[in-house]
Amino acid sequence: MNVHRNLLLLVTLAAAASPASGQETAPAAGQAHIGRQSAASVPDFSGIWRHGNLPWFIPPASGPGPVTNLSREKGTGVSDYGSLVGDYKNPILQPWAADVVKKKGELSLAGVTFPSPSNTCWPEPVPYLFKHAAMQMLQLPDQIVMVFNENHEVRRVRMNHPHPAQVTPSWHGDAVSHYEGDALVIDTMGIRSDRPHAMIDLFGTPYTEKLHVVERYQLVDYADAKDALRRGAKENRRATGPYDPKYSDKYLQVLFTIEDEGAFTTPWTAIMVYLRDRGEFSEGVCAENRFSFHNQDADFPHADKPDF
Repeated sequence: MNVHRNLLLLVTLAAAASPASGQETAPAAGQAHIGRQSAASVPDFSGIWRHGNLPWFIPPASGPGPVTNLSREKGTGVSDYGSLVGDYKNPILQPWAADVVKKKGELSLAGVTFPSPSNTCWPEPVPYLFKHAAMQMLQLPDQIVMVFNENHEVRRVRMNHPHPAQVTPSWHGDAVSHYEGDALVIDTMGIRSDRPHAMIDLFGTPYTEKLHVVERYQLVDYADAKDALRRGAKENRRATGPYDPKYSDKYLQVLFTIEDEGAFTTPWTAIMVYLRDRGEFSEGVCAENRFSFHNQDADFPHADKPDF
């Protein structure tokens, strides 16, 4: 059933991206040239990718990096997913943001699972959205589509277009992209901050309307990914188990640069590494199973009467 669903999704998206029969559309300035380059040199990011890390950010080798977990698992020393206590002393945080992270951590230490976009079924902002373990990327002529494996989250990124002069804030923000050699660069701004659970990670790190995220996607070999993989193995819990030692495909490495003059003291970076997944793309729907929530009392979309 999932195979047929994926095929239907691909056909539907391709049809939506094509002009209707009998219609002609003139390419924007420079678009025809960009299209010719794409056919010859654009890397193939299409397909299913999986990272399997909880949390998901890998700190950089040096320089300012993301908030990490002060609670560690005994024995392994990796982040304790059952106790999310963000390092509120991370110098990237402005005082008010550090206080938010500290209070969230205190709740977690008290055994309270504080509400977040994922455990209350709200749309997830960038970069919180990358919590999802799996992503299917579709490369269309005029856009990149990212389909995430939980909660029907779909992100659309326009190709070769600038941000509008006035960006209307939205759940995932206004995302535009272009290719730089072998890299796909995505620039996102206009992410809604006037919403419940405005946070960029599982530690409750807040953001403001000034949040600006740049992602740089590249296909790399193990030699280029191994340092980040090792740092990730020390920081994050592998929800899907150890990496397959027989894996021989390309790795999808994503470098994030995040800035927000309203919440952070400086721009900072983080990395994610995905492995290509040639298996079935299973989906999870948050509202279908209450028992999967960490916080049973959290506010989430519901029906007053059963649907059937």
